[in-house]
Amino acid sequence: MTDPLLPILRAAAEVMLSRPGLAGQGHDVERFVVERRRVIVDALLQVPALRSRIRRELRIRRDRTELQALATLVLSPDDDTVRAGLRLAERLGREAEARRTLHKRRQEKLDELRDRLETARGRYEHADGALQSARGALADAEKRAEELDTQVAALQRRLHDPHSLASGLLAVLQQSPDTVDGGPETRDPRNVRTGPRERPAPPIVLAARAAGITPEALAAALQAIITPPGPAAESPRAAVTGERRLRVHPLGGGGEIGGSCVLVEAAGTRLLVDAGLRPGETALPPRDIARALAGPVHAVVVTHAHTDHCGYVPALVERLPDLRIVSTPETAQLMPRMWADSAKLMGERERLHRRWGGDGEALYRRDAVEAAARRCEEVPFGAVRRIGDLTVELFPAGHVLGAAGVVIRAGDQRVVITGDISGFRQETVDGYAVPDSAREADLLVMESTCCAENHDPRETRVKDLIRAVAEVCTAGGRVLIPAFALGRAQELAMIMRRHLPHVPVLLDGMAADVTSSFERITADRSAPLRILGENVARARRPGDLDLFTSGVVITTSGMLTGGPAVQWAARILPEPRSALFLSGYQDEESAGARLLRLVEERAPLLSVDDHGVQRDIPLRARIEMMRLSAHADRRGLLDIADEVGAREVMLVHGLPHRQRGFAKVLEVRGHRTAVTGRWGGG
Repeated sequence: MTDPLLPILRAAAEVMLSRPGLAGQGHDVERFVVERRRVIVDALLQVPALRSRIRRELRIRRDRTELQALATLVLSPDDDTVRAGLRLAERLGREAEARRTLHKRRQEKLDELRDRLETARGRYEHADGALQSARGALADAEKRAEELDTQVAALQRRLHDPHSLASGLLAVLQQSPDTVDGGPETRDPRNVRTGPRERPAPPIVLAARAAGITPEALAAALQAIITPPGPAAESPRAAVTGERRLRVHPLGGGGEIGGSCVLVEAAGTRLLVDAGLRPGETALPPRDIARALAGPVHAVVVTHAHTDHCGYVPALVERLPDLRIVSTPETAQLMPRMWADSAKLMGERERLHRRWGGDGEALYRRDAVEAAARRCEEVPFGAVRRIGDLTVELFPAGHVLGAAGVVIRAGDQRVVITGDISGFRQETVDGYAVPDSAREADLLVMESTCCAENHDPRETRVKDLIRAVAEVCTAGGRVLIPAFALGRAQELAMIMRRHLPHVPVLLDGMAADVTSSFERITADRSAPLRILGENVARARRPGDLDLFTSGVVITTSGMLTGGPAVQWAARILPEPRSALFLSGYQDEESAGARLLRLVEERAPLLSVDDHGVQRDIPLRARIEMMRLSAHADRRGLLDIADEVGAREVMLVHGLPHRQRGFAKVLEVRGHRTAVTGRWGGG
């Protein structure tokens, strides 16, 4: 206390102000003490009755021993004792003032030191953020360098492999001159302009003329290099009609979404259409892949580069070193990047399991990725490839860049396998185009992801998304859109670039890497994809996590099962003005599906696994499903079935209860459906 005498002075002031001469004049006790201090002290010295009354009325807490002692002196009946007490109070007051001044100086010094510490901490955090950003950039650069190393190593080996060279040359020669550099959308017959015009000769015709042979002879020579005659092709059994009948057996992704794999056999030839991973905490192979590995497998035809269709291929190559991998050129260039990421994630999961004494060996590593990349054969749409007793033709399936459906022929039998398919035009790819070779096939194996849904027109869904994003950004918030790295992320980025050019957009994680691949793959086309640039940029973590305060973030993973999306969600979900929009299919066990259930239940927190660390994220942001499916819906699938007009239709890549309902619709439309399982061979 600055003035030890203050309680006694206040008590004296209250007594004095209660006297008739001062009562009722509105005097304030505290102000009276300050303004009349000398008068009050003199009264204490000169009026023993005042001291006596204060002694009776003053209440001092027992723990205030110093004040009790001082009051005993100042309020004593003896005047000399009072004077001594007042002198003591004056000395104590000076000492208290000195302590207060010293404390103030110390506090000022402490505040100065705190300010310096905060400045130093801010500089450290800035430097640490710059260091983390540099490390993130270095990690991204190392990842891209690793991807390039894998691709370059595979390319170098392919340049010395006559099979790969012949396959690549045949792919170039078999391209139609009308579609060179145009991309899948220009290969769609529905987009070809009509009217008279001079058609240039196909490349294979020009090359054959230069070589002095027929185009058929040139194609046969190259095909012989790609597939040297072997026991399968020369077997006498191949001449037996019964042995050449097609047999089809889904080994994965039949009554589930993921792990797609279809075994197709005829005579001595066995090939797979797709070999994908099943989603989950640990990547798993196609459910019945052991059936395929029980005998020879001559090739795998990959419909597109999503890991649920191609992710198991490197593991197959480790088991089958001579396995041919057939796909479109775009898919062949995208797959190594997807495989490398799967190998990295499986390696991280394996190390985590080992640390905790669990089981979880990676299905394959980088060397398997390089080996698989070397085995890729690029086949353009419309070109026919022979694989033993079978011929394979790819056709545009829409869905994502490079996606293909497959027509497989053995003798007079044909099977059409759609892979994932869509009929509407997207920003990065056009819809499917069924070739004549697919019409009236014996069997149509058709995906059924969205067979129970009738989607709104795509233009309506895009407008809804644009309106929602604009509302959030106008209010000063930011939007997180978890997206699949291949296809969905690029589609979203181009939608934002086209419709909201004033809104900044960040691409993060693998989505940014695959976007660069899209641009590189289409760079030589007459209409290359330009995605990065203007308002679309790569994210720089960790700095952008907090510094990017308004705009759109598109990042992996699309189901919130890990990756940068979890880091962004931890910051954006607690913000009331911000939003998280899910844009695609959510597996029932994924964090994305769990988030949607929590929104319905009005739960306050989302628990997610971030690289083995459990995080609880407050849910305050706007959360909605803004689905931009790249799969055909019920109407679209019915159109495909009608257009192909196969004798039987088998549904795969969907949920059984939905497939059963859709099968009834197909039968009402006059289609005969086959049970999802073994088909043919009779």
